[in-house]
Amino acid sequence: MIARAPRDNAFGDRLPLYRERVNQRLARAFSSGDEIPGRLRAAMEYSVLGPGKRVRPLLAYASGELGGIDAEAIDAIAASVEFTHAYSLIHDDLPSMDDDDLRRGLPTTHRAFDEATAVLAGDALQALAFETLSTDEKLATRPAAAQLKIVGWLARAIGPAGMVGGQALDIEAEGKSVSETALENIHRRKTGALIRASIMMPSELGDFSDEARVKLDAFACDIGLVFQIRDDLLEVEEDTATLGKNAGSDRANDKSTYPSVLGIIGARNRADALYERATGTLESLGPGAEGLLWVSDFILRRSC
Repeated sequence: MIARAPRDNAFGDRLPLYRERVNQRLARAFSSGDEIPGRLRAAMEYSVLGPGKRVRPLLAYASGELGGIDAEAIDAIAASVEFTHAYSLIHDDLPSMDDDDLRRGLPTTHRAFDEATAVLAGDALQALAFETLSTDEKLATRPAAAQLKIVGWLARAIGPAGMVGGQALDIEAEGKSVSETALENIHRRKTGALIRASIMMPSELGDFSDEARVKLDAFACDIGLVFQIRDDLLEVEEDTATLGKNAGSDRANDKSTYPSVLGIIGARNRADALYERATGTLESLGPGAEGLLWVSDFILRRSC
């Protein structure tokens, strides 16, 4: 992996403010009365409000900066993609899926509560993501066509063409030798689709040319795959304490990963090449892309 120093721009200074914005928006979803049964609420809060890097919300805010969109209009989008991400982690960790016991340095949701509650918490968080988008006062002032496109991005990212389809393909591939093309298809769906949506949902609120939108989408697709390759590499480079989840679980579950298919050096080279292509595309969109470039660097350099 090519060593890179963090980019020197103001987005890094704004990170705490953006994280606080989305954390407040996430917490607000659980503060509206007693409609949610107590144990279910506890499992949802446990899965969402604990420690997390908030990469997907940060990508949403950075994409909003590129489009000149006020952060208040991005808050609901940022919260919805984090609710969705939390739901996906709960379900990925289940005994019927990856059967993991540790997530972000804490017991996984089904271990902290029970399997049935974890399934329901994941289901509820997915629904809450769409409720957040459909009831937000700031988004309600935007054109209906833009609102529908935003919801459509998230629905496609979650569904059979996205995360769910990627998970199904991932399960089918366990114990088998797969090609790099097949592996890329799995991860562009399972991981990349939500990262792509996090970047493209805010673009529906901005005034982008057709050419700029195509470039932004190309970047979004590539950086999502960089994220997954880096994730695969961390599985073999770091220990459980550093990762906050069980190191080596992919190997234990006999999953195909980029290091297993390409080797560690090959996986690093693939991530570097995709990163260079992604950021090269992004830089052509001008100085407003500095935030997305900063998060891209973080994705490539992260150690957990």
